[in-house]
Amino acid sequence: MLKQFCLFSLLIFAVACSSAKKKNGAADSDADVSGKNDYVLELNGDSDSGRAGHLKTIYFDYRSANITAESKKMLDENIAFLVANDAVNIQIEGHADERGSSQFNLTLGEKRAQSVYDYLTGRGVDGKKLTMISLGKEKPVSFGHDEEAWSKNRRANFVVTAK
Repeated sequence: MLKQFCLFSLLIFAVACSSAKKKNGAADSDADVSGKNDYVLELNGDSDSGRAGHLKTIYFDYRSANITAESKKMLDENIAFLVANDAVNIQIEGHADERGSSQFNLTLGEKRAQSVYDYLTGRGVDGKKLTMISLGKEKPVSFGHDEEAWSKNRRANFVVTAK
């Protein structure tokens, strides 16, 4: 009798564990290709906060919209994620640091978003899955007034618009 009770308890425990939510709160439908669910993918989640799946924010040099070698590696990982997760659509947000006029930074943010869009579509991501916007210097992630802060604000990040 004790043996049956132990087996029954173990069975209940196994069923309960298999139906529990993952520790990050993501649903099973958000699992990556390997079947693991080791990321958070939220509608309107963004890469700056880590709630856009495996998508990573990329950074730019001062007054530049050129994609660096380091950023290309991160964009290639973003491409792999987008290809593996066909239902995911994103908005590319172009940003600039606080230096320069609002108009200059809106234009620079637009060029940054466009260069990311061109890189993604040039490597097989369907352009219908992507939208772009420039926020210029209006949405910083770092509020300091030095190179360390400015370098964090010169970026293109990704927002999930469909999943």
